[in-house]
Amino acid sequence: MNPQPPSRDGASPLRVLHFVSGGFSGATQVAIDLCAGESDLQTLLVLRRKRQTPAHRIDELRRRGIAVKTVPGWPHVLTVWRLVRLCRAWRPDVLVAHGFSDHLWGRWAGLLAGVPHLVQVEHNVRERYGRWRLWQSRWLARHTDALVGVSDSVRDALVRLGHPDSRCITIDNGIDLSRWSASQPWDEREAAVVMAARFARQKDHETLIRAARELLDRGTPMTFYLAGGGSRRWRGRAERLAERLGVTPWVRFLGPVSDLPSLYGRVRYCVLSSHYEGLALSLIEGMASGCCAIGSDVEGIREVIDDNRTGVRVPPGNAQALADALSTLNAAPDTARTLAASGQHDVWARFDRRSMQARYRELLVRLVTGDSPTERGGDGLHP
Repeated sequence: MNPQPPSRDGASPLRVLHFVSGGFSGATQVAIDLCAGESDLQTLLVLRRKRQTPAHRIDELRRRGIAVKTVPGWPHVLTVWRLVRLCRAWRPDVLVAHGFSDHLWGRWAGLLAGVPHLVQVEHNVRERYGRWRLWQSRWLARHTDALVGVSDSVRDALVRLGHPDSRCITIDNGIDLSRWSASQPWDEREAAVVMAARFARQKDHETLIRAARELLDRGTPMTFYLAGGGSRRWRGRAERLAERLGVTPWVRFLGPVSDLPSLYGRVRYCVLSSHYEGLALSLIEGMASGCCAIGSDVEGIREVIDDNRTGVRVPPGNAQALADALSTLNAAPDTARTLAASGQHDVWARFDRRSMQARYRELLVRLVTGDSPTERGGDGLHP
């Protein structure tokens, strides 16, 4: 049975402010999930505005009953000051700051506003800290109750960067599995590929496009659906590469897709060709939808794909190896179907959003009641 949430005055519920990028990245989605659904916690989602922060998505969150505020994205001193003002007005018991570099600005604001408890959530294994920002993160860690890695790889990366081992814990990300349950039978699916990822250097769409060319040269072309927003610069590079390689008929740039479950549910393969990941949510979503997963053999994907049991891992940046994997699986549909079924069973058992929400709730309640994860050991909340 869950413990009763603490309150400041004996009546009001625990107040939790989640601060995150307004770019609607994976970190944003996790923060949204922690503010959504039935909960005895009172939450406020604060987004740092970016050029690509769409007003209609904020309106949609409010229609869902999520309390949302925004603060300026730049300059950072203004970001911090506006968040300080929000904290002083709303008076959270805990401020949870998600993702780099937002966890820096969020925790500075929390300190200045006198928020009793601070939590950092790191969503990736590699970030562009630099000396100054790394110094800030290490200094802020002294005043942070818990530093959460969204996978074991991310937690280990925090420790390697010099953050205190005793305060670094793992809480795996999760997804709303009910969204990914409606899918077509394997034999009725298109033998095509979906990669759902924002356009950025990290995601390495170029290797995927080169794999499309490799398959075309072999006489076995496949359609690649690229779903996601992100950097216009990196999308432009990918589009120019596809045109230069002559694969534009087979590489479809879809932009942000509102009904991603339907897209996953009608194709056979989901791919993530990233150079690195924190925890590969897009692969988890594709696998939950019954796709056969292929991903780079890197941190954050290794924790999702058990090679040749729940999917296939290939060397990062190797278009030929990616094309080999797709060719082999497409030529052996029964093998691909078996991998897809195993992957679906695995992610449904491991990555339920309700488990993630329960672990964060346990952490937040323990912080306020005084039984912190520091007292339990570094990874005391890991299942």
